[in-house]
Amino acid sequence: MKHHAVQLYEYHIWANERIFQQLKELPEEACRQEIQSIFPSVYSALVHIYTADHIWLYAMAGESFEKIREAIGGITEETNGKSAEELQQLFRTASERYKEFLAGLPDLDATTQYRHPTYGVLEARYSDIVQHVVNHGTYHRGNIAAMLRQQGYAGVPTDYVFYLYELSQQAQA
Repeated sequence: MKHHAVQLYEYHIWANERIFQQLKELPEEACRQEIQSIFPSVYSALVHIYTADHIWLYAMAGESFEKIREAIGGITEETNGKSAEELQQLFRTASERYKEFLAGLPDLDATTQYRHPTYGVLEARYSDIVQHVVNHGTYHRGNIAAMLRQQGYAGVPTDYVFYLYELSQQAQA
């Protein structure tokens, strides 16, 4: 049986894909339009999600805080100037890395330590960190929906329950 954290991560992938599919239906400037919001643009919010996903994958893999900080520069460079479609491909590649990492863990409920220079040491289950990654993405997809509405575009539903309905419909087909 699939671990709940894996299903939640698959939801995260699904919800991100829904956002990218919506962006394909909108003018390109909807993604880059600077607006007064928590992020300067939808694109910036997507890059933030992408960056945070990487940070936590590196952390779960045991990388040090210093190594992760170094990696952020590369992530920023990697996303710089990309189209929404290119950014979507980066998200897909990152998702594959996550799935491989999670599949390679013998126990998603095992704990590991995360050291942070400000917050100290956190001992948490891998599944807790996956939950955080998913919650973080959900929060910022909500920001993206609000930012798109602010520009006059309808949002796309990315609630977990819609994902569950889609899974249910696929199982019945």
